[in-house]
Amino acid sequence: MMFEQLGLIGCGLMGGSFALAMKRAGLVKRVVGYSKSPSTTERARAMGVIDVEAPSALLAVSGADIVLIAVPVASTEATLKSIKHMVTPQMLIMDVGSTKGDVTEAGRRALREQIGSFVPAHPIAGKERAGVEHADADLYNGCHVILTPNERTLTAQLKQAQAVWTALGCKVLQMSPESHDATFAAVSHLPHLLAFALMNSVVTQPQGAEFLSLAGPGFRDFTRIAASDPNVWRDILLANRQELLTQSELFRAQLQAFETLMASGDARAIETMIEQASTARAQWQMTQLPKPC
Repeated sequence: MMFEQLGLIGCGLMGGSFALAMKRAGLVKRVVGYSKSPSTTERARAMGVIDVEAPSALLAVSGADIVLIAVPVASTEATLKSIKHMVTPQMLIMDVGSTKGDVTEAGRRALREQIGSFVPAHPIAGKERAGVEHADADLYNGCHVILTPNERTLTAQLKQAQAVWTALGCKVLQMSPESHDATFAAVSHLPHLLAFALMNSVVTQPQGAEFLSLAGPGFRDFTRIAASDPNVWRDILLANRQELLTQSELFRAQLQAFETLMASGDARAIETMIEQASTARAQWQMTQLPKPC
């Protein structure tokens, strides 16, 4: 499997890492990249992430047989519309967005009869720090990738998408967009929301800076993802708001249960709830891939 040209739209962390991984695996001959910020595209070329800078998304796709869209999810529809006239039935188009219901609908509206070429994808990988300067050819190695094809996705493109991510060292799974968004509201989007809220709750207190100066590894680990890209996560929280609000309500119920037990001084019940969480966490950890993504 060898692609002649990767059209990369969005040359930041996720897109840049994909291009580097594709090059290292010998899966692509040339990478043509476009980003809204010319300085990002220029930096990507200087780093060897891309081979050619394109002045527009449309020209990045021209001549490509594989396209990766690595932009905030709210920009997916506009991006797909801008490249529609260059999409061919042989082209494989993927994204890396963390929500899939909105991305799938954006694809239907933007690509119309060309929707079969689009295979929405969500690699479960990333870093807190955005930007092409943090691109890493190993970012996706050992991680899960969720594909959410629709009823019009072409079989050839789906097989290609599975083969590409597998060749990059990923474990590929397939889900419906609805199941994907419900799942990741619980295990990704809610944790980010909690990390953002916790950081804000501390720093807005009069003694917040003093508290932070004494924070240890537990606080560091819990709040690591609060340093994530604000533009990316603004779009994710809004795009998946219904599923996320459901998960937030379930979390508040658990928090309220702890608060009630603490107020009544019920040590045994508190210990039981902690033990339940601790056991579940230990069992989950035993099932994970060697690389935490």
